[in-house]
Amino acid sequence: MSTTASSDRQARGRNRRGQGERLREDFVEAATRLLDELGDDEALSMRAVARAVGSAATSVYLHFADRDALVLAVLDRCHDELTRAVDDAEAASDDPVARLRARTLVLGAWAHRHPGLYKVLHESALNERAEMPFKRRLAERTTAAVQRCMDAGRAPADDAATVALDLRAAVHGAVSMRLHQPDHPWPPLEEQVERFLVKLVGIRPTAP
Repeated sequence: MSTTASSDRQARGRNRRGQGERLREDFVEAATRLLDELGDDEALSMRAVARAVGSAATSVYLHFADRDALVLAVLDRCHDELTRAVDDAEAASDDPVARLRARTLVLGAWAHRHPGLYKVLHESALNERAEMPFKRRLAERTTAAVQRCMDAGRAPADDAATVALDLRAAVHGAVSMRLHQPDHPWPPLEEQVERFLVKLVGIRPTAP
């Protein structure tokens, strides 16, 4: 028996519990950790993912056609996590402005915990050529949150989708600049978000 065949058999043995769907999840989890460390999906290798799981490199290709497919699975998982986080943040209040503020701040907190993943989410070349239906979920929820503020008379009536897009762009810029220039004396993100809500959404300023 060749050394390669022996190694493959040993690797499969170590991952017997994770065959099928469990092994696929192991690969996604490993790729998620590696991407958070690397901050660049082009630097990710299928071999490194397999090594992190303790499996044969060829095993990864049984579940993902190529690296792009694996990265997309990671991005899908990240968006699911973000969606749950913002939904949980909103659930803490019945006030539409407080809910919009809370969900907006979640993004900054998540990016602070996962700077590498945040960079991949927004800077990967996959954003230019791959259809990502899961990215619409956060956008649609932000639009709904803005619309609730308008419906409650807490913000001027306007096209909620356009206002939400402006807000998302502003918050992404603020978060991204913090990640790329960590030594700059940035103001608290909460203060910037408050200004965005006032200037872009039309929320009345919070009384000092």
